[in-house]
Amino acid sequence: MTLCPRQRRLLALAILLSIALALSWWGLAPVTPPPNTSLTVKPGSSLILVARQLATKKVIQSPLSLRLLAQLQNQEAAIQAGQYSFTLPATPSEVLQRLVAGDVVQISVTIPEGFNLEQIAARLEQMGIAEQNAILSTARNPEVLKELGIAAQSLEGYLFPETYRFAPGISEFELLRMMVAENRREIERLHKTLTVKPPLEIHQLLTLASIIQKETGLDEEMPLISAVFHNRLQRNIRLQTDPTVIYGIENFNGNLTRKDLQRPSPYNTYRNRGLPPGPIASPGFKALLAAAQPAESSYFYFVARGDGSHQFSNTLVEHNRAVRKYQLKR
Repeated sequence: MTLCPRQRRLLALAILLSIALALSWWGLAPVTPPPNTSLTVKPGSSLILVARQLATKKVIQSPLSLRLLAQLQNQEAAIQAGQYSFTLPATPSEVLQRLVAGDVVQISVTIPEGFNLEQIAARLEQMGIAEQNAILSTARNPEVLKELGIAAQSLEGYLFPETYRFAPGISEFELLRMMVAENRREIERLHKTLTVKPPLEIHQLLTLASIIQKETGLDEEMPLISAVFHNRLQRNIRLQTDPTVIYGIENFNGNLTRKDLQRPSPYNTYRNRGLPPGPIASPGFKALLAAAQPAESSYFYFVARGDGSHQFSNTLVEHNRAVRKYQLKR
């Protein structure tokens, strides 16, 4: 029987592997690596180099065994770059499968709902993932915004609050692109949830949702907060929301004054009508849903009760009464 070239190649590899098994059976036995053993496979690294490094670090006993296994399974060029951690006993076959699957060390970071761009960048720096200034610079780079398809001045509001997992050494651009992609998926999910088209386009929707997110931490209140803002927008009444004013104050010290409410700023909704120029934070899905689907209500006012909830009012008289009850007495 005549063998085709591919069959001959596989037969030759099988013979070589059999010889390797016969001569050095121990090379395929499980190996327990030293504690805290890791290996960074750089992009473009050859299997020969990686096999030698693994043998040097005592993850495998024989580089030849790993190479023969990869050749037999046609996986010589299939190993993936990244940082790998080796702690448990493993055979060369198990090590190879990890390299092929890209079972790399991953970092986890959680971006809470309501974090703004500055806070996100600060958290990434605190965790040693990226420098704060590098994140801010990338998030405000016009070329980056164009490549990501964001028609805004920055990625503020476009970085969805979520828990992200990624390999160490990820670039600022790739990290931000991951968050923008998640934001797009949530917007698509929102559109599938709604029965009618949202009254606002995406940028406006994110802007309003970010304000709602900053105004309340109670999911059940979000549709009512949204209703107040929608009612005001329809009547061309100023939104008069503190979080937007605070966002427009550089190095805000935590104390909002009457002078601050009078200070000219694109984000001062006590002076300007309509929505501010853009989002002031990253809204979660519940805030997005509330912005797109407000409650049916005639409320025009709300004031914090001091326990995390709000008192809603239809008229200014009712609102002033609520302010005296919940704010002035405090």
